Amino acid sequence: MRASVLSDWLAQRLDRGNGQPIYRQLHRLLQQAILTRELPPGTKVPSSRLLANELGIARNTVTQVYEQLALEGYVSSATGRGTFVADTSPDEIVGSPEAQASWLPSAAALRQLRQAPPPSQPNAPQHAARALSQRGARLIAGAGVSKRQWGAFMPGVPDVTRFPARVWSRLHNKYWRRLRPDLLTYAPGGGLSLLRHALADYLRTSRSVRCTPEQIIITTGIHQSVDLAVRLLSDPGDVIWTEDPCYWGVRSVMHVSGLKSRPIAVDDEGINPSPDDLAHPPKLILVTPSHQYPLGMVMSLARRRMLLEYARQNQCWIIEDDYDSEYRYGSRPLASLQGLDTAGQVIYVGSFGKTLFPGLRIGYLVVPEALAESFATASAELYREGQLLQQAMLAEFIAEGHFTSHIRKMRTLYGQRRSTLLEVAARRYGDALPAVGGDAGLHLVMQLPEGTDDRAVAAAALERNIVVRPLSGYYAQPSRAQSGLLIGYACVPDEEIAPAFDTLADAIDTTLPLFA
Repeated sequence: MRASVLSDWLAQRLDRGNGQPIYRQLHRLLQQAILTRELPPGTKVPSSRLLANELGIARNTVTQVYEQLALEGYVSSATGRGTFVADTSPDEIVGSPEAQASWLPSAAALRQLRQAPPPSQPNAPQHAARALSQRGARLIAGAGVSKRQWGAFMPGVPDVTRFPARVWSRLHNKYWRRLRPDLLTYAPGGGLSLLRHALADYLRTSRSVRCTPEQIIITTGIHQSVDLAVRLLSDPGDVIWTEDPCYWGVRSVMHVSGLKSRPIAVDDEGINPSPDDLAHPPKLILVTPSHQYPLGMVMSLARRRMLLEYARQNQCWIIEDDYDSEYRYGSRPLASLQGLDTAGQVIYVGSFGKTLFPGLRIGYLVVPEALAESFATASAELYREGQLLQQAMLAEFIAEGHFTSHIRKMRTLYGQRRSTLLEVAARRYGDALPAVGGDAGLHLVMQLPEGTDDRAVAAAALERNIVVRPLSGYYAQPSRAQSGLLIGYACVPDEEIAPAFDTLADAIDTTLPLFA
């Protein structure tokens, strides 16, 4: 392309109505012309004044584009002579002259480049499928993350509208007014000492967790906590026992870590390893003893003692996910499994996502004393944590009593909403679709008739703007999978529970022949 026709070429391609700034369009078009050699090396480009006049745009826009292109090496300027296209060929190509020539595009290749769709419109699905690794493809294929994170009946989400925002805002303003530089840098290994001390006091009194502040490692939540424990306590190829069913998120962490997951069935007393399971000790055991996720049973004391003794004898590590144990209705929260551990085999994991709000992204591990320093070092080495301001605010929030007060209020509120949901469901279906696992937590499970496609029911509900999760999706062994729906009630206002359930019932009735 001759420089004399450049303005016409650009004018045909600038789109003044697509909302993209003219600066960006002009910069991209000139880049493209130089890279495809439509503007060959050495070509003198029009002056900024001339090009601006011919395109009908501000001269400053053209000047900025030329300056940016010069910074990126596409053009060079010579005082008194003008601006010229630079030679963008590779500086150094190893190999024979024939090999060097192969790096330079042929005329045919340039024609193909010009005719090909622009970079913003790639053949994305096929390209992505080829690009993913095997474990990446498995992760995406089994992903359970929802595009919706709020509304009836999203499981596991608290009512963030009841969060004491005024108190949090006061603490936020306080720390910004008296800003300490050390709170704006990376977190020390393990997290802010102030928060670790506040957490140690809380966990000792409310969850019977035996720990010192130094044993607590602050993370961004359950996923990162489990990931850190897996990285430090196992190697690729090691076996981990997981409950079946279990939370899909931690199962994904297992898959990408290269562990061999052995799904263990659960019964009314929690995880229930068979004699064959027991004959092959794992490296890790991941359990939710205080409120099995998603079915809701509590691990019996006998089963807890058996699991601890088995871990001691076989040198297994137990990861205890205590994800929502604060919310137990009709009785006090249960003591942790970690509190019974005398051999230092339990890694206790928790977060503030369900007690405060998910977007806070603060969780924690409690590790045995012998591992505390290693975990603190690894956390800083791998993740380079920050959020020290939020950690300081949370520490004071706990110390001033706001955290326990908020939990008490929300336990009462969620208990009322649970009762309302159970009443509404019973009025509609009686005993035909029983609800289980609702004695604690933020959700219950509505059982569906055996053989029901619960994924189809969940999809029909989503079409009606209702979010529920199919129970079968939480099972690793399809032969064990039960049909049901996880129904979250915590984030649904009282007055909206009945009409929202009626909408869900419409989806159930139109999907199940039994109720059609």
